[in-house]
Amino acid sequence: MISLEAYTDFASVYDTFMDETPYGEWAEYIHKLIKEYGISKPVKRVSGADACKVTETSGKQIVSDEEILDSEKNLVLDLGCGTGTLTELLYAKGYDMIGVDFSQEMLNIAIAKRERSGSEILYLCQDMRELDLYSTVGTVISVCDSVNYLLEDEEVIETFRLVNNYLYPGGVFIFDFNTVYKYEQVIGDTTIAENREDCSFIWDNFYHEEEHINEYDLTIFVKEKKELFRKFSETHYQRGYTLEEMKKFVEKAGLKFIKAIDADTHKTPGKESERIYIIAGEQGK
Repeated sequence: MISLEAYTDFASVYDTFMDETPYGEWAEYIHKLIKEYGISKPVKRVSGADACKVTETSGKQIVSDEEILDSEKNLVLDLGCGTGTLTELLYAKGYDMIGVDFSQEMLNIAIAKRERSGSEILYLCQDMRELDLYSTVGTVISVCDSVNYLLEDEEVIETFRLVNNYLYPGGVFIFDFNTVYKYEQVIGDTTIAENREDCSFIWDNFYHEEEHINEYDLTIFVKEKKELFRKFSETHYQRGYTLEEMKKFVEKAGLKFIKAIDADTHKTPGKESERIYIIAGEQGK
């Protein structure tokens, strides 16, 4: 089960410690994958009377069925959107975005970004295992190891099943995951510490080999006054998966496996791939 305490206090400093994450490169690559494999298309946004194409009949505004369907297939859902950095970048590329995350604290930061940017992203606080949308969407993305927070086979399959349910016919699901190799051979049982001007953290990592569960205990210190720091702690759990396991989950959920890509090299994954993208297609509608 996903830890209910994850990303509560940590949300306030998440962007600080993730400031070297190549979100721009991720957004560009995801845009490329959607263009190559998906059906969602960026739109040129207009304002005023041209913002919505309508015809007027007897004083009433009518939107055609075709326009409604087009609006759905061009929707992109960012599942596990966190503080909305990637969501905003994809919105800026012209996609109509929905962001879903389990942490209200993370979403509060995303909403503040939306207010500053003037974007029209819809944010929903939901558990991805209980995804509930108002319409279908053309594309679902889930990156930055959000799927690794699903710790049981059944949780992954159910989440993927819901994704397939809400995908527009022909839509795609693009997600990444950290591999068993990364947790076992790269991260392992390590301690990482980082100090910034206004905050610092200690990350104690423990890998449970039998269950393929990665546990990391975070201790955060945040400056609140001149010489006063507040301390808080969170424990996160993630599970490592193999490519073979993910293929099986995709197929059991009713999705169609399309392709796997090493997230670092953008080539075919190998035994030492640390993070892998999977592209899966809607099936069954």
